[in-house]
Amino acid sequence: MADTPSSRIHEINISQEMRTSFLDYAMSVIVSRALPDVRDGLKPVHRRILYAMNDLGITADKTYKKSARIVGEVIGKYHPHGDSAVYDAMVRMAQDFNYRHMLVDGHGNFGSIDGDAAAAMRYTEAKMSKISMELLRDINKDTIDYQDNYDGVEKEPVVLPSRFPNLLVNGSSGIAVGMATNIPPHHLGEIIDGVLAVSENPEVTTMELMDIIPGPDFPTGAHIIGRSGIRKAYETGKGSITLRAKVDVEQKSNGKESIIVTELPYQVNKAKLIEKIADLVRDKRIDGITDLRDESDRRGMRIVIEVRRDANASVLLNNLYKHTALQTSFGINTLALVNGQPKVLSLRECLQHYLDHQVVIIRRRTEFELRKAEARAHILEGLKIALDHLDEVIQLIRSSQTADIAKEGLMENFSLSEKQAQAILDMRLQRLTGLEREKIEAEYQSLLALIAELRAILADEEKVLEIIREELIEVKEKFSNDRRTEILDGGIENIEDEDLIPEQSIVITLTHNGYIKRLPVSTYKSQRRGGRGIQGMNMNENDFVEQLLTTSTHDTILFFTNKGKVYRTKGYEIPEYSRTAKGLPIINLLKVEKGEWINAIIPVKEFTDTDYLFFTTKDGIAKRTPLSSFENIRTNGLIAINLREEDELISVRLTNGEQHMVIGTKKGLLIRFDENDVRSMGRTATGVKGITLASDDEVVGMEISEDEDDILVVTKNGYGKRTPVEDYRIQTRGGKGLKTCNITEKNGDVVALKSVNLDDDLMLITVHGVLIRVSVEDISQTGRNTQGVKLIRLGDDEYVSTVARVQSEDEDLDEEGEHLEGPQGEETEEQED
Repeated sequence: MADTPSSRIHEINISQEMRTSFLDYAMSVIVSRALPDVRDGLKPVHRRILYAMNDLGITADKTYKKSARIVGEVIGKYHPHGDSAVYDAMVRMAQDFNYRHMLVDGHGNFGSIDGDAAAAMRYTEAKMSKISMELLRDINKDTIDYQDNYDGVEKEPVVLPSRFPNLLVNGSSGIAVGMATNIPPHHLGEIIDGVLAVSENPEVTTMELMDIIPGPDFPTGAHIIGRSGIRKAYETGKGSITLRAKVDVEQKSNGKESIIVTELPYQVNKAKLIEKIADLVRDKRIDGITDLRDESDRRGMRIVIEVRRDANASVLLNNLYKHTALQTSFGINTLALVNGQPKVLSLRECLQHYLDHQVVIIRRRTEFELRKAEARAHILEGLKIALDHLDEVIQLIRSSQTADIAKEGLMENFSLSEKQAQAILDMRLQRLTGLEREKIEAEYQSLLALIAELRAILADEEKVLEIIREELIEVKEKFSNDRRTEILDGGIENIEDEDLIPEQSIVITLTHNGYIKRLPVSTYKSQRRGGRGIQGMNMNENDFVEQLLTTSTHDTILFFTNKGKVYRTKGYEIPEYSRTAKGLPIINLLKVEKGEWINAIIPVKEFTDTDYLFFTTKDGIAKRTPLSSFENIRTNGLIAINLREEDELISVRLTNGEQHMVIGTKKGLLIRFDENDVRSMGRTATGVKGITLASDDEVVGMEISEDEDDILVVTKNGYGKRTPVEDYRIQTRGGKGLKTCNITEKNGDVVALKSVNLDDDLMLITVHGVLIRVSVEDISQTGRNTQGVKLIRLGDDEYVSTVARVQSEDEDLDEEGEHLEGPQGEETEEQED
């Protein structure tokens, strides 16, 4: 049949063909490109580079050769891929920030931790490093198998002898098809000690191995936080660990602090890290950094972050950990080829496979040396026979016409093998001297002892293991150095167990521009009404305090925003600052969205089904929802109330389900009703009308009223008054309410409404940050329709912005037990009512 185009066409199932072709491609990537062998820890490209360098004689004790020459040798004989793939792999093996023990000794520009690329291969030079010689030691003693290269002309090693556990020492990373490997580097001495432990006890546990190998040891140092991720990775082959930069906080003579970064997490680009920090400062996502410099040089890394005088370096550092690569996660996936198949391995399995490989290497090397010794002994036996019959041998050789005749004569007359006969013919005349005869005898006796020793090794597995131990210890003593990565006990949080944190009363303040801080309640001293107050906070222009509350370090703090969302944190997680510091931007603590601000903060000790959160909006809408609905809040917040268009959440209070609520408005109206008038609703419900408002009025506050309490109102110009709660009759929700304050130009609109008793103190904060603590007992009790008394002396363009209720504390007394008066304890002038 003629060979026509139609006869060369075969019908195939394209689905089956795609399946088969892709599977072939996937297996090629897995086996021949992306995954390391468990025995030598090398991918094919790295193995070929080292083998080619060794074959070219570019060893550690020789001079450097051009990188282009090495790359050409590799792609010409062994690696059928692009030159850039080979050069990039070789460059990485020469980088001290990528390899724990570099396998290539580079000369020239081989890149930097800033992400700078290496110079072109025509400029750089390289040779094998001293430790990479250990990977190929004994390669010429028949210790490994060889396979054909891609064109069948050359031979290349299937695996290297690898006289140290390179897989774990230098790690590996690679993405295959449908799988990936990511093995961290480790400390050479620790890994060798681990192999020794497995050789002595094959049943050694992971915990026992972790006493020897506590965790990875990265070339860039830094810190590993916690050990749970390490243990999981060592037990299962998969796990995640958290890396943190090594930093120091330096105190300058002028009182300012500087954060000094000296070590970065593994594979973090220093230049990009600095750029990221600069972007965060520019976007005001991180506040408190005044200068950022890279002072790194040949002596080591040094990134300097200057901290503003009123900022806390520790808090700033925690925010850098949160938002930058100063803290990263390293996902461990110990995937390697075992007998040509990919397998996820535990730490003990990695060590056991390496040990098994070394057993094979030592046995094959011993067999090679035994064959060589036996062959030499065989020759020496022939030489001894010739020397014992020297005259006969000489006569036979002189009488033979050709060398072949002489060889046959020697074999026949003296029962020699062909090799022995040839050795006698090749023997030089100087070997006939007496001294040379003694040397032959001595060599023969030593060979017999060596043969006996080699046979004993092959017959005893323990002797093989002992040789492995001795040679590993030799490598350890020669190449091991100090551990670089420090492992810190504990989790990501500096303190995970809040029982370790002392419980104390704290004041939390939040400014209009979103700066939050905490400080002890005792920071503020009780004053009589009318005092000028003390400077509570240094404010930026156009910023003022909006929220102030007292709580405990152990309470859960719920933050409600104007848009009806809720966020949560713990009291002790809010950073503590000095009295005059403005605090930390709230966006560094909570994931508040753009256009959102916090306008209600509720401390919660325990989430129960019997407690409720009561909501009030600017338009007078009220809603009641079980507290338990807010127990699980995501880091990006949760919807707390579904607001109508242009409405805002004004106030939230925690109730027990059986209380009376009061809602006050800017124009001095107040309504008091039973909270059960508002039925319990779901978390995302809108609510019902709580108070009916005039067109120019809006809600300024909502409180829980107790029968023995007074209703306190404070106006914009610093006036206040308290009125017994019974003066406000209980109404039905939705009404217009009763008059609670006589609003005039002198006292201004109502800015706050509080339910108080005589044991309470009040904290008043003005828009300029002036703070005064006043006892409720010093405030006159008056009727509903009154103007009130002066509570704080205000300066020009100053008015009250925030009022908080604080319980009196004994620590506010001076050494004589008297209440301190005024900002420095001096007597202050009483103001007229």
